[in-house]
Order: sequence, then C-alpha cells, then structure tokens
Amino acid sequence: MGLEFRCDTSKGRRYSLALKRDAIALMKAAGLGKCELSLTLTSDENIRTLNRDYRKKDQPTDVLSFSQIEELGSSSPDPLAIQNKAGMPLGDVVISIDTALAQSQRYGVSPRDRLRTLLVHGFLHLLGYDHERSPARARKMFTRERQLAAIMKSSQTAPKARARTSR
Repeated sequence: MGLEFRCDTSKGRRYSLALKRDAIALMKAAGLGKCELSLTLTSDENIRTLNRDYRKKDQPTDVLSFSQIEELGSSSPDPLAIQNKAGMPLGDVVISIDTALAQSQRYGVSPRDRLRTLLVHGFLHLLGYDHERSPARARKMFTRERQLAAIMKSSQTAPKARARTSR
C-alpha cells in the first residue's frame, strides 16, 4: 500500500499524522489497501488556484479529487469494479485546511472529524462516486461515506488485544 502525503501549510501540520492514519485506514476499509493514494493538505489560496484551473470556479473549496482511474478510461469508473492491485494509482485528494477548520467550527465537530469526512468524500470521488449527477447517485455516495467512516472509527476505537500471561 502506498500513501504519498504532503502538507504545504503550517496550519495543517498538527493534523498531518492523524490524517495519514485515517487515509491508510480508509484504503483498508474500502478494500483498496494495496493501491496508491496521493493526499495533500493545503491552504485556501492554493486550492482556489486548483479549483479555478481545473473546474473554472474561482473560489476556494473544501476538497478536490483528481482521479487517475478516470484518466485510464474514457468515463467515470465503476466504483464496484476497482481492483485492489499493488501500486495501482487511485489519484489525488487535496483538502483545504483553512476551509476544513472553518467548517468544523460551523458544524460543531472536531477538526479531525471534519478532515476525515473530507478525506472520505474526496476518496469516493476518485473511485467514481458522484453526488452531483442525480439524487440516486448522491444517496449511494453518502451511504458509502457513512459506511466507511463507521468502519474507520470502529477500527480506531477497538480495544487493543492484551497479551495473556500464565501463572
């Protein structure tokens, strides 16, 4: 499994380790632990530039996804057909720490929880999920988001096995 992580803003450094752990847990939870993922934590300024250049929207956003799976084919991939192949590049997820922190305050959640939600959301876009095309697709995507978040959360809160000693 491969995770390439980059944090290009000092505001995001304190969340880097947790976000990397979440990304690895997410890939495993999705059954794609052997694949490659690129993850960047950046500023509103940098994500605004990407959003303008790639989506023609001159404003910051919370998360952007650049699927390498989509680049291999001519259309969106089928999320259920993606295989867990060693070294297979899934793509890039870019998260704005500035927007994530503002949203965490607005929604009353911790920054880590908001970053996790944005990570899962961006990751699902890499796999071909899309909430903008139809209400039915949106329901599928948001259901899958909740499933993966629950798996990740339960794997992090599961008690560690204790070593048994005999007397």
